[in-house]
Amino acid sequence: MRITRILLAEDDHDDQFLFTGFLADRPDITIMPIAENGLDLFTILEKVQQEEQLPHLILLDQNMPKRNGLQTLQLLKKTHPYSSIPVFVYSTYMDEKLEAECIGNGACKVFTKPIDKNGYHRLVDVLLKYLEY
Repeated sequence: MRITRILLAEDDHDDQFLFTGFLADRPDITIMPIAENGLDLFTILEKVQQEEQLPHLILLDQNMPKRNGLQTLQLLKKTHPYSSIPVFVYSTYMDEKLEAECIGNGACKVFTKPIDKNGYHRLVDVLLKYLEY
């Protein structure tokens, strides 16, 4: 079984807890250190010593301080070697404009944040389907 490294950028501690807690029993994923915002995400990425240790996918919360999900996505897609990492955006609210902007800037998909354990498992299952192994 291949283990997928997920890098989450999420400023809300409750949502961080839900994400890690609900997915702790998944042997097919490893959650990298969580970034509190888009700036922290780049700090985490820059500490990775080898490209083979970069995340397989990145999940961005849209509403973060310092650099929101869309802004972080735009910078990721302009920065080698991060530009090829699949990026997903999620938010407590969803509208067509946000979805179109994120997809237009290279996001694979935009989601509404799950609210329960089954929702988080379904979210990760969808994320994993986007990866080609």
